Amino acid sequence: MRRDTSVESSRTGAGIAGLIPIYLRGVAMGAADIIPGVSGGTMALILGIYERLIEALRSIARPPFLRALFSGKFGRAFAIIDAAFLVALVAGIATSVVTLARLLSHLLETHPEFVFAFFFGLVFASVILVAQRIRSVTLWSWLLFAAGAVAAFLLVGLSPAETPDAAWFLFLSGAVAISALLLPGISGAFVLVLLGKYSYVLGAVTRGDIGALLAVGAGAVFGVLSFTQLLGWLFRKYHDATLALLCGVMLGSLRKVWPWQAEVDGRLVNLLPKDGFWSADGGAGWAILLALVGALLVVGLDYVAAQEERRAEAARRPAEAD
Repeated sequence: MRRDTSVESSRTGAGIAGLIPIYLRGVAMGAADIIPGVSGGTMALILGIYERLIEALRSIARPPFLRALFSGKFGRAFAIIDAAFLVALVAGIATSVVTLARLLSHLLETHPEFVFAFFFGLVFASVILVAQRIRSVTLWSWLLFAAGAVAAFLLVGLSPAETPDAAWFLFLSGAVAISALLLPGISGAFVLVLLGKYSYVLGAVTRGDIGALLAVGAGAVFGVLSFTQLLGWLFRKYHDATLALLCGVMLGSLRKVWPWQAEVDGRLVNLLPKDGFWSADGGAGWAILLALVGALLVVGLDYVAAQEERRAEAARRPAEAD
């Protein structure tokens, strides 16, 4: 199994050049987050930085960082939370959101079948590649995989709920949404939709409702600091079981990015393509090609990450020998 260390070299002195691959991974994560039903956590897992991301976020709420911070040892504090990695990643995500949001929104309005087909292939290939990182496949792994798949399949089929606009519920919504965002296969934006708060939060941004945004933001911060503790612990204690569960979640979430959907009684229902095979309005031929492109992109990214890890491992060996 490939370890999640493809970018450790930047932690050990690779400098700005070593952060460029992290920034580009952030761009990929941001592009995924824009698409409803696609999680940036999925992209982080594909690109080999998921466990490093969870560990960095987890460190923010742990005693070593807090002791260093409050004692004025800022360099030590930033090193503990892998600050350079986080800054480069967030910068990439922000760049992608700012530059690609309008384009992807337009494509979702004009050719949603093709956009979802691309991401369907991307996520499906990711399930296979990530599953290969499970070192020991057991009956327990298969059960967790099945449980994750069923749970995600049912979750993404739920209808939005009617919920209150009170500050406490906005806080809860922010915490749950950001926790979902950290999970591969589950979109934080989609969770806000299920909680009936997606449009409300977007409206709060538009009208400048600072109180609502602060409540959601505070919930998001709480969610990140608390949920990453659980994820970090699970990866340390039950690495293979956690990966098996996450693979199942990604597989079940494919229901949300099935290319052909229609709204029936307020719910999205997956359909079979009806137009001509090569129709520009959602033809199966183009959709299959785009799904293959998405799958090949994942395979290519996985190969690049593996090569980068080999180079980093080769660079570490002489240092360890000294």
